[in-house]
Amino acid sequence: MKDDILKELRYALGKDAAHASPYDWRMALSLVLRNRLVDTWIDSTQETYALGTKRVYYLSMEFLIGRLIEDMISNLGLEDAARRAMEDLGQDYDAIVHDEPDAALGNGGLGRLAACFMDSLATLGLPAYGYGIRYEHGLFEQSFVGGEQAEKPETWLSQRHAWEFERPEVTHKICFGGHVTHDAGQAHWHPGEVVLATAYDTPIIGWQGVWGNTLRLWSATSAGEFDLDSFNRGDYLAANRSEALARTISRVLYPDDTTDNGKELRLKQEYFFTAASIMDLLRRYLSDHDDLRALPDHVAIQLNDTHPAIAGPELVRMLVDVHGLPMAEGIALARRCLAYTNHTLLPEALERWSEDLLGRTLPRHLEIIRVIEETQQAENPGSPRILEHGDVRMGELAFIMAHKVNGVSALHTELVKETVFADLHRIHPTRIINQTNGITPRRWLYGCNPGLRDLITEELGTGWVSDLEQLSSLKDKRSDPAFVSAFMAAKRANKVQLSNWIAETCGIDVNPDALFDVQIKRIHEYKRQLMNLLETVALWSEMRDDPNAGWTPRVKIFGGKAAPGYAMAKEIIRLINDVGAVVNADPVTGDMLKLVYPPNYNVTMAERLIPAADLSEQISTAGKEASGTGNMKFALNGALTIGTLDGANVEIREHVGSENFFLFGLTASEVVARRQQPGFSRAAIEASPRLQRVLGQIYEGVFSPDEPHRYHGLVGMLYDHDHFLVTCDFDDYYDTQRRVDVVYRTPQAWSAMAVTNTASMGWFSSDRTIQGYARDIWKAAPPRSALEKSA
Repeated sequence: MKDDILKELRYALGKDAAHASPYDWRMALSLVLRNRLVDTWIDSTQETYALGTKRVYYLSMEFLIGRLIEDMISNLGLEDAARRAMEDLGQDYDAIVHDEPDAALGNGGLGRLAACFMDSLATLGLPAYGYGIRYEHGLFEQSFVGGEQAEKPETWLSQRHAWEFERPEVTHKICFGGHVTHDAGQAHWHPGEVVLATAYDTPIIGWQGVWGNTLRLWSATSAGEFDLDSFNRGDYLAANRSEALARTISRVLYPDDTTDNGKELRLKQEYFFTAASIMDLLRRYLSDHDDLRALPDHVAIQLNDTHPAIAGPELVRMLVDVHGLPMAEGIALARRCLAYTNHTLLPEALERWSEDLLGRTLPRHLEIIRVIEETQQAENPGSPRILEHGDVRMGELAFIMAHKVNGVSALHTELVKETVFADLHRIHPTRIINQTNGITPRRWLYGCNPGLRDLITEELGTGWVSDLEQLSSLKDKRSDPAFVSAFMAAKRANKVQLSNWIAETCGIDVNPDALFDVQIKRIHEYKRQLMNLLETVALWSEMRDDPNAGWTPRVKIFGGKAAPGYAMAKEIIRLINDVGAVVNADPVTGDMLKLVYPPNYNVTMAERLIPAADLSEQISTAGKEASGTGNMKFALNGALTIGTLDGANVEIREHVGSENFFLFGLTASEVVARRQQPGFSRAAIEASPRLQRVLGQIYEGVFSPDEPHRYHGLVGMLYDHDHFLVTCDFDDYYDTQRRVDVVYRTPQAWSAMAVTNTASMGWFSSDRTIQGYARDIWKAAPPRSALEKSA
């Protein structure tokens, strides 16, 4: 490996060892690893073609893959060799691998789930492609200026991305606008704008390097030639206009859609990657098959939320307008290929576009949607409509064009049946099924928590990495003092590392023996970071009242970004930082309470925070979180959960045992009932002196002395428009946190609960989830050779 690294350094990067930078060393190591996985990747592709195995196509706006270098090293079994090689070459191995920037291809759980699924698909040997967009600047890089969120572009592609292969020969024309004519029963779309989608492929190699799949990301470029005439006339902006407009499509994840231009760009992004993916998979299928009517036997297309819901009309357009199938047959054939994962019960997250916008941008697709609507109404009179009040409802379109629709936790799936798709469920009672989310143990324990990994491997061998249910045998170790001591020593080592990192990056000194209380999620009102913060203020106030009362020291850690156009979420971020500034400087509370909010939360930061966490905050309003996967990652790494009966919390509590889970809050049905009561939030506040005090402090400007009225609107919202019931759950949440304090001060009880959490999380592997999709939705199986290699 040393020889190979030096060769790549010289011949791929043009450097010698004496003048190589950390970037050069990291790139050289990455290229060596890439070379070692390419054979498996190509062999897997060739084998899939040769055997005609069914492929899975996973369409997602996000793939939050984080750094890949450690994934590749672990899955290829080369960690010891890579570490020794770099150290023998005089390099700090950890510094070199941490030099890789996170790929800015996602924001939250949706994208991280897609990345976990790609890892599990490869580990299980299921032939698959992931399809998405190669964003130049991702969502944004977050910083704090005066406590407020500031956004600037991510720059992950300012350096070469070591893992991707550009495919300039794989280019598809993507059309927008224009008009449609009809001649002899044939539709002809005459577009007003054309851009090119160019493919970039990243190999995804499973555990032990047995199988390789492909993450194919699309980049947008202009279909027109450079306007040399305008350039020569000195009109340089006009000369570059078509290229600039095309590249806009793949520049930024989730552009602000509070403007008409933003809405149009979002729609174009979604169609761009979806259309390129549909064209690409049809091209691949037709390269070695003749009969399009057999397409569902060889192709399974999974839509990750409503973002790619236009896949239904696009696949119908290709089958009918390009390949000449009758419309009714095209719709039926497309439905047999398509499946849809719902991720939300929030009405605003079930996308809808105005008919005017969709008709101007995709005129042929609006015609096809009308036919799909007419067909659905003819077959099921009174069915919920896709087209309603001038809008195109993408959730209904995705449901109607899918042969299966799945929720992502047991509770969420039942609520999908009862709420957002209740009428469609009555018409299609077998279409909605459950597939509870999971996480890959390769990254979320084996990779990010080496101390705990080594302890578990010493007890069980390495089989648990691809068969996580083996962790259940660790339950017998709860009463083994030596094992429990080693388990908690690994946790403390992680906390020491995190404490040092917090001191270096945030300038805050924290006590590693304090309880590390962590909430890391995108900032949204239903996730209730605000309730966590209000409890922090209440705790701080009572610590100040009686500083010698034997308090449990606590470090509150937040992480997450707010959407650029989400004003309330950004106000909550500012309040967190304002409270932190006061609490962290308070000599009375001192080390008893600290608040830390590192900026720019991403996968790499999660890999630092999760192994060090003692308490996992999963406190969303019941009935609002579809599943969550952070809850699984924390529990797998030995953190205890404080949470509501929401999303996958319900199933986690069932697996770890109610006695090992700190439950509080209203249930989903109680939330609905409480909202029916006039003035419920004001009544809750008036019944809680503790909450009145906290809100009074915020209202009076205790945390914003330079602008005392800064949070008047936020406090007023809690009194009169508390849709997510922060006020109603606050007292129960505060009391449950004090129960947490009591248990934490009893190390023997806490450590037994922590071991139980880790030992009970085997069912939450994304390998189990993917096996469920393959069995119940895709009807797909790995080729025999992949099974033999894995065995």
